[in-house]
Amino acid sequence: MLKSFSLEGKTAIVTGAGKGIGRAIALAVAEAGANVMLVARTEKDLQQVQQEIGNDRTSFCVADITDRKQIQNVVEKTIEQFGKIDVLVNNAGMNIRSSLANATDVEWHKIMDTNAQSVFMFSQEVAKKMNGGGSIINISSVGGERALKTGIIYAASKAAIIQMTKVMAMEWGPSNIRVNAIGPWYFRTPLTEKLFNDQEYLNSILAVTPMKRVGELPEVASPVVFLASDAASYITGQTLFVDGGMTIHGFS
Repeated sequence: MLKSFSLEGKTAIVTGAGKGIGRAIALAVAEAGANVMLVARTEKDLQQVQQEIGNDRTSFCVADITDRKQIQNVVEKTIEQFGKIDVLVNNAGMNIRSSLANATDVEWHKIMDTNAQSVFMFSQEVAKKMNGGGSIINISSVGGERALKTGIIYAASKAAIIQMTKVMAMEWGPSNIRVNAIGPWYFRTPLTEKLFNDQEYLNSILAVTPMKRVGELPEVASPVVFLASDAASYITGQTLFVDGGMTIHGFS
């Protein structure tokens, strides 16, 4: 591995690290050499990921990332355990598949708090501790850039992440804190596999994806490692869509 792509000696926090994309990111960041604080709501999932990586360079914290005090506890525990924070990956998120007509105020607050407000609060708390700079990577979605058939609240939350990423990068650039986002399309996770069993639904995904396939988890984790590394030291305020070309799909 080229030295600039290594995360050796760095410490990263990964939220939503128990399953799916978050787990893949945690594994990749650790493989690149970083110490990793794993954050999620389910202790069993975090224990399993920690076992996969190894206890010597990992720790975990069960936390509700919509609660600022619990976020502060994660930050304090990370510094206590590893001495510093160099990388934050705001991956935790959720969706409730409601139509526009049926979406409720309760759903609005739950999704926005989990997907957007958590990014705002976690980034604030970590940036205070990034003495000398660091890298924050926010996991958005193609749904924050392109209109999908449904999911207005989810789309609004992911669009908010893209814009927050730009403003954070502007404000914290002089402090050498880089802030970027990743916008995934469909990837194979335990949750999406159920959707892929519906051939009609899968065909509709492939129809707007130039590469004609869904993504594999290492394909979204590797760009996160790149953005966290010194190889991306002059990149900030950007959203990288890891989508098989979905966001450039035109008339075909």
